[in-house]
Amino acid sequence: MVIIPVGSGKGGVGKSLLAANLSIALAEAGKRVVLVDLDLGASNAHTMLGIRSVSRGIGTFLSVPRTSFDEIILPTEYDGLSFVPGDAEVPGAANVKAAQKKRLVRCLGSLDFDFMILDLGPGAGTNQLDFFLLGAAGIVVTTPALTSLLNAYLFLKNVVFRVMHATVDPASRAGAILEEVRRDREGGLQRASVPRILEMIAGEDPAGHALLSRALERLRPRLVLNMVEDPAEAEKGEKLRASARGYLGIEVSHLGVIVRDELQSVALGSRVPILRYKPGCVLSRGVYRIAEKVLAAPVEEPGGAPWRAGEEHDPPLPGPEAEAEEDFKGMRRDLEDLLRSGALSMSDLVESVRTQQIELSTLRRENALLRARMRRDARESGRS
Repeated sequence: MVIIPVGSGKGGVGKSLLAANLSIALAEAGKRVVLVDLDLGASNAHTMLGIRSVSRGIGTFLSVPRTSFDEIILPTEYDGLSFVPGDAEVPGAANVKAAQKKRLVRCLGSLDFDFMILDLGPGAGTNQLDFFLLGAAGIVVTTPALTSLLNAYLFLKNVVFRVMHATVDPASRAGAILEEVRRDREGGLQRASVPRILEMIAGEDPAGHALLSRALERLRPRLVLNMVEDPAEAEKGEKLRASARGYLGIEVSHLGVIVRDELQSVALGSRVPILRYKPGCVLSRGVYRIAEKVLAAPVEEPGGAPWRAGEEHDPPLPGPEAEAEEDFKGMRRDLEDLLRSGALSMSDLVESVRTQQIELSTLRRENALLRARMRRDARESGRS
C-alpha cells in the first residue's frame, strides 16, 4: 500500500480538494483507494465527496470504547474508493494523545488498499508532521501567494527538523547540536541552513551525520502549486524547490500545477467533486495529470527513495510552466465555447475578470507589506 499524505502550511490552498479528487482519479484508474480525513477538529473531506454528514469517524474510534476501525471505513458511490471520516463532531478529537496516535497509525498501516490518501490538517503541528511522515513522498500544496509559499517552506523546514530529531539519540553529540539549534532563538544557529548544521555534526559525530544523511535522502516530498492565474507564476514553485534544496538539503519534486477555476466553488456548492461535475475542465485536467504521475511512480520500498528523480529511459516530463501554459490555453478554449453557446454572457465574463482583479490587487498589497517587513528584518539582523 502506497501512503500519500497531503499537507499544507496554511489553510485555504485547496489541500482537501486535491486529496479528494486525486482519490477519485486513482480509483477510476482501477486502484483500490482509501481517503482518510486526518484534519481532526475541522474535518470536511466528506463534503468534497458529496457526503452530507457522517455519524462516526476517527473521533469516534479514539473516544468511544470498543469501536473497531473497520466500523468507520465507509463505502462511497465511487467504485474502488473507501472513506474514513475524521472527527464526526466529537469534541476534543484534534487533541490526539501519543498513545492514541500510535494506535491510529497501527490501524492505518494494517489496511489493505493500493493507495491510502491522507488529508491532513493545515499547519505544522506535531500531529500533522507525524502523519505527513507516514509516507516519504507526501504532497505539499501551496498557491503562488507569498504568504502561502512562506508557509509551505516553513512546513517543509519543520518536517526536516522533525525527521532529524527523531533520527538521532538525544544523548549523542548530534542530538546535543540539534538541541542547541532549537534553543538558539536569538543567535545565528536558528538561521543556519540544514547542510551547514550537518557539517557541524559531521565534524563532531560522524556516525550521527551518517544516520541523518540517510534519513534525509529518503525524504522526497512533492509540490503542487494550486490556484495559478498566470503561467509565469509556475516559476514561484521552482524557487521554493530551490530554497528547499539549498537551505533544507532536500529535493522537492514538482508534481503538478493547477490553474484557478471558478467552477470549483460551483461544484462545492452542489456537493459534487469537480472530476464528476466537469471532468474536462482545466481543474480536472490538472488533477488527472497529477494522478498519472502518481501512478507512474515506483512502489515505495522500506528505506528506499520512493520518488524517481528521472531515469535515462524515462521520457522527459513537461515542466510546470509548460503545464500551466497548456491549461490556460484549454481555459481560453472553454470560455470561447461557453460564449458561443450562450451559456456564458459577456457580462458574466466581465464580472469574473473584475472579481479576479480585486483579488489580485489584495494579494499585491499583501505581498508588498510582507516584502517591506522582510527588508526591515534583514536590516535589523545586519545591524545586530
